[in-house]
Amino acid sequence: MTPRPEEQRSRLGAVGLVLGGVVSVQIGAAVAFTLFDDLGPSGAVLLRVGLAALILAAVWRPAIRGLTAMQLRDVAMFGAVLAAMNLSFYESLDRIPLGIAVTLEFVGPLGVAVIGSRRRIDLLWVALAAAGIVLLAPASGGDIDTLGVLLALLAGTFWAGYIVMAARIGRSFDGQGGLALAMVVGTVLLIPVGFGGAIDAFGELELLAAGLGAALLSSAIPYSLELEALRTLPESTFGVLMSLEPAVAATVGFVGLDQDLAATDIVAIALVVVASAGALRTAPPPAEA
Repeated sequence: MTPRPEEQRSRLGAVGLVLGGVVSVQIGAAVAFTLFDDLGPSGAVLLRVGLAALILAAVWRPAIRGLTAMQLRDVAMFGAVLAAMNLSFYESLDRIPLGIAVTLEFVGPLGVAVIGSRRRIDLLWVALAAAGIVLLAPASGGDIDTLGVLLALLAGTFWAGYIVMAARIGRSFDGQGGLALAMVVGTVLLIPVGFGGAIDAFGELELLAAGLGAALLSSAIPYSLELEALRTLPESTFGVLMSLEPAVAATVGFVGLDQDLAATDIVAIALVVVASAGALRTAPPPAEA
């Protein structure tokens, strides 16, 4: 059934939010990587998540009083997933190349897309996106750290949980109050592993500024945009749309960093774009998802 015009506009708006989040994450990742040498992966994650929590809490001023037991449980689960996803991914980046880590992490969103599919056409979009991601994966050029690979796959598993929990939080909270509370929970959980590194940033203004930039670009902005998108898009469609991230990364590298695109990269980007556009066009309305 062809979507009504208002439904199509709503979906296009949600896709715009996803794209905005993807671009923001790519820029934020470049900023966050500059902190690794000084703070370590765990310290960089705590600084980024903690500052993002402060920003969101200051903007939304969420209140715990009046929340139901189910809402409190969802906030706690979402915060734990956010902490685990970011920590495992940053620890993987400390061991394996970024491109390989990102590709492995997409096991999560694609898994959500496969599990959430209800029609054969959905599996086509998933297959196209998966093929594009595989083509974008760089050759290792040698041995790959096994622990780094496992950590990236673990991050992908938590990313799948993030998609599910973000959709649930978006349905049960108005605005971004639920996200703000979850970020506070995530910060508390990261303190034991990241405090020793993160505390060093408060002695150098340059590190603190980089941490603030990473907090805004890699957490506060993209998480807020994605949560809003999940209020409109089915989780399975969102999972396929997130496959745009490696394509956007390759395009940004070509335009902004003067990195050449091979023929396989162009084909891969085309596959991912077709998959994302197809998933958007054939997605059922949210009430039916």
